Amino acid sequence: MKATGNALAYDAGADIVERVDALDWTDIETQLGLQGSAIAPGLLSSDECVALASSYDDDALFRSRIVMERHSFGRGEYKYFSYPLPALIDDVRGAAYAHLAPIANRWNEAMHVDVRFPQDHAAFIERCHRAGQTRPTPLLLRYVPGDFNCLHQDLYGEHVFPIQMAILLSAPGREFTGGEFVMTEQRPRMQSRVEVVPLAQGDAVFFAVHQRPVNGTRGVYRVNMRHGVSRLRAGRRHMLGVIFHDAR
Repeated sequence: MKATGNALAYDAGADIVERVDALDWTDIETQLGLQGSAIAPGLLSSDECVALASSYDDDALFRSRIVMERHSFGRGEYKYFSYPLPALIDDVRGAAYAHLAPIANRWNEAMHVDVRFPQDHAAFIERCHRAGQTRPTPLLLRYVPGDFNCLHQDLYGEHVFPIQMAILLSAPGREFTGGEFVMTEQRPRMQSRVEVVPLAQGDAVFFAVHQRPVNGTRGVYRVNMRHGVSRLRAGRRHMLGVIFHDAR
């Protein structure tokens, strides 16, 4: 699914792949294990963030637009990119997946889940497509004052990659206030724990989609994760969501 001839071309060449490869993946796995999320500061430049955010009005890049209020998802809207993906997004998706697949496999092994993920993202997407999950899932979200995203899980079909990625494209404090990225964790027989994930423009966050393993006194158990966005108080906020499985 390599992007070619897309209107959102970028000139970084292999640079974005090198940036992803250079992340401290040992620390990312540690943080994912501790709280279900991990931040990669400054993954995208401000120019890349601005270019992605400004692409929201280019309908040729997208397959559909979702108004969240119509579906009781919250308030605000987002658009799913169509294939071929913009090169920057396609490269980020494939490069990050290569590092996340071993983590996902270790999670499934710990939770006694039989599914294992191939090292190459194209092979995983082929698995999705054989099961009828053929629609691309990377998306661009736009929020204006009063908008929010209810707690949810991005599942989309039988094949679910257990970790996903989001990148904040707007500058908090300068372009918007409010709109914090939040996660909840539901452990068995316990009340939910809430985590606010502080992000700056260009920061990426990796987080659990559905369930993740946690070590307890009696061994490993599963916790249920959800994510959302708090109410935007002022300004405009854009975020790129990178989901590694496709949708039905």
